[in-house]
Amino acid sequence: MNAPFNTPAAFLPPGVKDRSFRILGDTGKGVMLIHGLTGAPQEMKPVGRVLHKKGFSLYGPMLAGHGGTEADLLKTDWRDWVDSAAAAYEAFAREVDEVYVAGICAGGAIGLELCARYPQIKGAAVYSMLFEYDGWNMPKITLGAPLIQAVANLPGLRSLSFAMPHPFGFKDPKMQALAGSIDSLIPGALDRMPLGCMYQLYRLARRVETVAPTIKAPVLVAHAREDDMANLKNAHRLAAALGGRTEVVVMEDSYHMIHVDREHAKLAAITADFFGAAQAVPAADMAVPA
Repeated sequence: MNAPFNTPAAFLPPGVKDRSFRILGDTGKGVMLIHGLTGAPQEMKPVGRVLHKKGFSLYGPMLAGHGGTEADLLKTDWRDWVDSAAAAYEAFAREVDEVYVAGICAGGAIGLELCARYPQIKGAAVYSMLFEYDGWNMPKITLGAPLIQAVANLPGLRSLSFAMPHPFGFKDPKMQALAGSIDSLIPGALDRMPLGCMYQLYRLARRVETVAPTIKAPVLVAHAREDDMANLKNAHRLAAALGGRTEVVVMEDSYHMIHVDREHAKLAAITADFFGAAQAVPAADMAVPA
């Protein structure tokens, strides 16, 4: 593993460790791995390990406002998250010949916003796209999207937060047990979602839907059939909005966190193939990474 690019201090909460990672490959192709809202870069490593075995360089940046507290995250909005990812892209693009982007949920949406901003990006993979929290296991508060978008950014409400209920986006029982302490599972991640951040996620999703017709890079849209947080129709809604070649892949043995759940190695292999990897991943390399 190589030293990460330094995340600009303006994007990091004071005193917070930059958890970005960078790993060099040998093909000239690189994948930016973009973590989700309230997440952290390490959650992208299971997919990244398979991509690296296929020769891709990797860069997992930490998004603005992440790695600290809920209050730190609430000081940022979706534009800050995109701007921090854009700074990461510009640094990474100087090191590799081709850049691809792959991200989970909000990270996937941010990757698409980068594709709109930088048409030279060669392709994108969007895992578990979320326009609405309409999965089978979502608390009632998340179903009030119109009301939330109207009032959630008000000073008295934006700092209120909620925890995702069991099974926390995982179908794998072992991952469910670990997710009881999300910071232990994903260092730097938060286990609660502030309403103000949920509001920003909705704004980001609407922005992506607006720019989607202009995106000409090929896009892989991967989604679990049994996603507990975002119904499969979110994936089809995104695919219908995109302007270029789009492939929808449905994962049959995972929940929302498909990038770390039971089928993460399969998902990574599909992504590598979509991004034009040179050779197939040996079966032995598709085991769950340590």
